[in-house]
This record gives sequence, structure tokens and C-alpha cells, in this order.
Amino acid sequence: MSATVETRRDARGDATHEARAWELKEQIRRADGVLKQRRSFFRDAYRRADCRLLFVDDELAGFVSTRRDGYILFLAVAPEYRSEGFGERLIADVARDHESVSCHARATNDDALGFYRHLGFETIRRIDGYYEDGGDAYYLKLGQDRSLSERLSEFVRG
Repeated sequence: MSATVETRRDARGDATHEARAWELKEQIRRADGVLKQRRSFFRDAYRRADCRLLFVDDELAGFVSTRRDGYILFLAVAPEYRSEGFGERLIADVARDHESVSCHARATNDDALGFYRHLGFETIRRIDGYYEDGGDAYYLKLGQDRSLSERLSEFVRG
């Protein structure tokens, strides 16, 4: 039996899938200790962002929320769907619409840092005390030197 993978989108101002995205974010927070944003912050950011969501047989497998400048506010992939290319697929969707893509990642989140670096993101700087709980972050960016589509095309062709 094959699964159906579908991409859906909540454009800026559309909160159709916000509650499901929040639940996935909270699942990841409980399991991994990351994505610690408060509900009000998440709600406001989600509604101001362009959100792309991947569903597997109508179950939310992952989502990415981005600002107009290509900055990733949230990237989340359910633990049971990791290592299946969903994170890469979400980043590639964002990259098609932006000259560059950037984000912050918690300095202690080795999995996220490894993922972003694997895709070609470069560390621009470390920011001490970036997170509300005092945690440090790295600011990462993809698309500085070569065109973003070139870099992602190379990655996908792998």
C-alpha cells in the first residue's frame, strides 16, 4: 500500500492548518526540547508567514513557515517522517521563491545544525542569549555565493 503525500499551503493571513501545525510543534517540543515558542507567538508568526505543509494520507508530516524575505520562522518534521526527505522538500519549496533562505538554529541542536549544513547553509554568526530561555543560536544562510537553485539542484541530483 502506498502513501499519498500532498503539499498544502496557508498563505499569509490564512490559518487553516495552524492548529495542526501547533500540535506538531508541541509534539516535537516535548520529544526533542526544541521549538519552545509560546502559543501567542506561534499564532501571530504563523498567520504573518507563508506556510507550506506536507501531509501523508491526511496526517501532517511537516511544515515550514517563512517570512517574505525567505527567513524560516519554523521548520518541523514529525519524528516518524524524518530521514525521508521531507525537510529537504520543504526547504526546496521555499528556495524556489527566494534569492536566499536563512534561519536561526539553537546552538545545542546538533541535528538541526547538521541538517542545514548538509543542505549547504553557511554559519554567518553565533548569537549568545538569542532565545527567550537564554539559549544561544547560530544564524545560518543559504544562497550567498551561488544561486540558491543551483545549490539545491546539485543536492537533489546528489
